[in-house]
Amino acid sequence: MKKILLAFVIVLFLSACGAKGTATPTNEIPPSTDNNPSVEQATPACISSEPTDADIERALAYTKEMFNAPDWERSYTVGGGRVSVTWANNTEAAIVYSEALVFPCSYEEPDLNAFFSEENWKVVFGNYESFQAVAECRTDDGLRLYQFSATEGGFDYAINYWVENDTETRVMDMMIVLPVESTELMDEYSNSLFPELTSCQ
Repeated sequence: MKKILLAFVIVLFLSACGAKGTATPTNEIPPSTDNNPSVEQATPACISSEPTDADIERALAYTKEMFNAPDWERSYTVGGGRVSVTWANNTEAAIVYSEALVFPCSYEEPDLNAFFSEENWKVVFGNYESFQAVAECRTDDGLRLYQFSATEGGFDYAINYWVENDTETRVMDMMIVLPVESTELMDEYSNSLFPELTSCQ
């Protein structure tokens, strides 16, 4: 029964991540409020939003070899300004999801605040019966952790979602979804991947 449920949750999650409402990284420059025409406004040099081969390699290698065991099944997609990788484990009823996001005109903290906002979470968790933000925290160097609880098919899940500034135009994110009772496994994965920020509590 748990395998059927996990397959259902995976389908729901992937369809939510591919939804048209999912935000695409951008960095639009607001119009200048300066009425002085003699002052030149700097325009950032933007790059293509399409992921490169290096982005694909980065996304696939981001978890090192943690989810390479036979119990884990990996799939990935490329396009829309991102490389999305999913690992699924029926035995542990677990899903791990990671993205390499391209911000073609670079980004700053306010851009990430706007991108990882309540509207984004509604899209990410749109096919769950319910979800709730539990905690949010970050390190001094900008690594963020968002923690959620969610319910689907009558089962409760704990979710850790990290966001890491990777390069000037790239952001990596990673989400681990586990049954709420799998606290030791969540701690193990979290500590292995992000020892500097395993939990906000």
